[in-house]
Amino acid sequence: MGVHDAMYILGGKWKISIMACLFFGPKRYSDILRNVKGISGKMLSRELKEMEVNQLIKRTVTSNQPITVIYEMTECGASTKPIVSVLAEWGETYRKQMIEKTPADI
Repeated sequence: MGVHDAMYILGGKWKISIMACLFFGPKRYSDILRNVKGISGKMLSRELKEMEVNQLIKRTVTSNQPITVIYEMTECGASTKPIVSVLAEWGETYRKQMIEKTPADI
């Protein structure tokens, strides 16, 4: 049941990448769009809204001119950092292993 709950909140192609971007500090929408390679603006908006509803991130609108929207991790979202770090380490190891293999090894 716990894995199902976690996958419901963290699942999808983009959430982990967005979270990894925000672990480095608060970002504007355009910064996230630039840093998360391959995501469309429409999909980023959708994912950010879901993440905000699930209390993984916080959206702050400044009253300065021009109006700026900043996204940052909440305490709940920040608690996933160890999980995301382990996934990142595993991904790097996997990529290195695949690069080292020749087509004959596969």
